Amino acid sequence: MNFLAHVYLSGSNIPLAVGNLIADRVKGKNLELLAPAIQEGVLLHRAIDSYTDQHPLVHKCVKKLFPNYRHYSRVIVDMYFDHFLAAHWERYHAQALDEYSQAFYEALSHYAPQFPEPIQKFIGALIQYNWFEQYKTVKGLGLILKQMEERTKFHSNLGASTADLKQNYTYFETHFFEFMGELIAFTKTKTNPL
Repeated sequence: MNFLAHVYLSGSNIPLAVGNLIADRVKGKNLELLAPAIQEGVLLHRAIDSYTDQHPLVHKCVKKLFPNYRHYSRVIVDMYFDHFLAAHWERYHAQALDEYSQAFYEALSHYAPQFPEPIQKFIGALIQYNWFEQYKTVKGLGLILKQMEERTKFHSNLGASTADLKQNYTYFETHFFEFMGELIAFTKTKTNPL
């Protein structure tokens, strides 16, 4: 799962959501430097990723993309799933996505100064480009994937992956719905955040 899903799965616990959001940028002993509530978010993120990486529905989606995108297939599936979460947001949350996003961005901006510069830059880009709402459309998702492609060390072709999404939209959407229900149930066993 990608950024929107990790924040959503944290429920209304903002420090948990912040840790869950920045977890991929927290390495080694840097975890110990964070506030305990944010550390919990990092650990939740890792549990979610571990569960997701081992899930057979996710494996099927990755396998479908693998011939074209190789090891980037996993990243693309994460992005597709954030798209479906945003596109069907009303099924999962009572607050409209634009209101939810702005409220979270505002809270997140208060936490940003305590983090190292690379994490602050990441937070700044997330807010500036309004990634959560961009995920809602295939076009917006494509823009984010293109930005990611420009930062990859090797040829990834991430920006072109929206063509595969359009071509197989129902396939990926169906897998998302089934997987998301199971992921929500799993997350509740970890912290009961939702």
